[in-house]
Amino acid sequence: MQSSLVSNLEPAIPIESETPRNGRSPLQRLMESDGLHAVFQPLVDLRNGSVYGHEALIRGPVDGPLHMPLALFECAASESVLMEFELRCVDVILREWLSARLPGNLFVNLSADALVRASATVLPRMLASSGVDPRKLVIELTENERATDPQSLIRVVDAMGPTGVRLALDDFGDGHSNLRRWAELKPRFVKLDKFLTRNVTGNRENFEMVRAVVALSEAFGTQLVAEGIETGDDLRTLRDLGVAIGQGYFLGRPARTPPAVLPRDAADVLAARRLVVLPMPGQLARPGILRNLVLVKAPAVEPGTTNEEVAAIFQAQPELHALAVVHHGKPVALVNRREFTDHFARLYFREVHGRKACIGHANRTPRVIDLDDDVSELMGILTSDDQRYLSEGFVVAEQGKYLGLGTGEQLVRAVTETRIEAARHANPLTFLPGNIPISLHIERLLSGGIDFVAGYADLNDFKPFNDHYGYWRGDEVIRLVARLLVANCDARQDFVGHVGGDDFIVLFQGNDWEARCRRVIDEFASQAIGLYDEADRLAGGIHAEDRHGTMRFFPCATLCIGAVHIAPGTCRTVEDVATEAARAKHGAKTAASGLAVYEADGHRIEAAGTAC
Repeated sequence: MQSSLVSNLEPAIPIESETPRNGRSPLQRLMESDGLHAVFQPLVDLRNGSVYGHEALIRGPVDGPLHMPLALFECAASESVLMEFELRCVDVILREWLSARLPGNLFVNLSADALVRASATVLPRMLASSGVDPRKLVIELTENERATDPQSLIRVVDAMGPTGVRLALDDFGDGHSNLRRWAELKPRFVKLDKFLTRNVTGNRENFEMVRAVVALSEAFGTQLVAEGIETGDDLRTLRDLGVAIGQGYFLGRPARTPPAVLPRDAADVLAARRLVVLPMPGQLARPGILRNLVLVKAPAVEPGTTNEEVAAIFQAQPELHALAVVHHGKPVALVNRREFTDHFARLYFREVHGRKACIGHANRTPRVIDLDDDVSELMGILTSDDQRYLSEGFVVAEQGKYLGLGTGEQLVRAVTETRIEAARHANPLTFLPGNIPISLHIERLLSGGIDFVAGYADLNDFKPFNDHYGYWRGDEVIRLVARLLVANCDARQDFVGHVGGDDFIVLFQGNDWEARCRRVIDEFASQAIGLYDEADRLAGGIHAEDRHGTMRFFPCATLCIGAVHIAPGTCRTVEDVATEAARAKHGAKTAASGLAVYEADGHRIEAAGTAC
């Protein structure tokens, strides 16, 4: 956004050269007459849908080349009257704001230098003349404008506090963002640039950046304003992320007299009792996970340490499996106890090599793992062709500095525990969210008082299939269920999770959940048959052992879904929802249609016939 009262810029219209009449340029004539006017764009409180205020934007004559702000400010800069023009715009805006009788607060852009110049006398005089309450005024400082004298700006902002005038930082995230400026000026508002907010629903990076800035705003006690909201999905996502105030064409366009109520589409989004499905956080196999690794606090030796000295250390500390060779704090080699002892026990080794440097009989290419590495570094040791690292161990460092040693046993344990924990976040077979994200989303629904349906999907006669054809084809069946659930759900409001095995959870917020469930069941029935051998397809099933070891015939696998309606207040905890969903799943096992529907109180709404 161009500094100083400019927003939603359009390309400037070239200005025809014109000889000033009476020495006055077209811009000067506008400033001296009533040629400038203001338009106001609403800012909306995303928590309750009310109009929080308006941002004022300056315009020139509608049919002239100086209508849009970019042309106006380019002209002011070329005539070296930019600051005077800014202050004239503020004067126009204040007067028109009062006459428009608009609700809420008035947001006005002003450059840092113009604010410093106007704060002492000009701005107070304008407020007094216009009759605008200073407590309604918010001065927006654009992030791409720097104060000529930053300390003077800080003093001016501090002095604004008692007057009631508040401060906002504009365009945060446009590439010029400055956290130091945020900390020093302590603004009441920070406006997120369109770069961050546009398509925040579909852009994972933008989503994560906005989530991070929301956390910062909570730490600083600052309210966030999201600019550039143009779709209902982005509006819902920003609201659910905790952004307090929104602005953009979807909420209202600039107008001389903007409507007092929101557009219908925006009002419907904010009124709907639904939560956006947030992107799943990354799995635990991320940098920093190795900080939980148990280290062997082994002493280190220098490259010049003699073999006799190394032998003495091993003799004094029989529990050591290795010694790290460290130079200037960085590991450069590793002495394996078993290999070193074998060498040292040889005839005449002590006499010939005892006083020589240990580096000569050390592994000069040790495996070094940094605590901030990804867990895949550990996996690399396990899968490496050079398996000596399992017996020799590896060196653990932090930012290149030696910390200790790791053993093969610790390595296997760390990788196993990390993979288990990661599976709780994302199922490794389907890559769908696991138990932890499922629980977190249920908690969000419960705490938000959202009306939703929990569907528990499970396969009938899957174990015989898995036993008969093997786990590889069994995995294909599970992946088929995952694909069908994802394809038939609305990713914007329905959450699909994989509990494990052939158990899935779907948390529906839409009203068409029943039709979606039936489509999944029907599509599975038509597609799963293709995973059977031709003879078994013709027979309608397979012969396999049951749980008691008895051979019998099992029909082709089918999918059942138990759905339970969770009305606000009927369940208090995640465990309550899980219990109700499990009860519904058991009911679905005896429903001919494959779908059984319950209320959270156990009342069965729909059930039919015999086993599916």
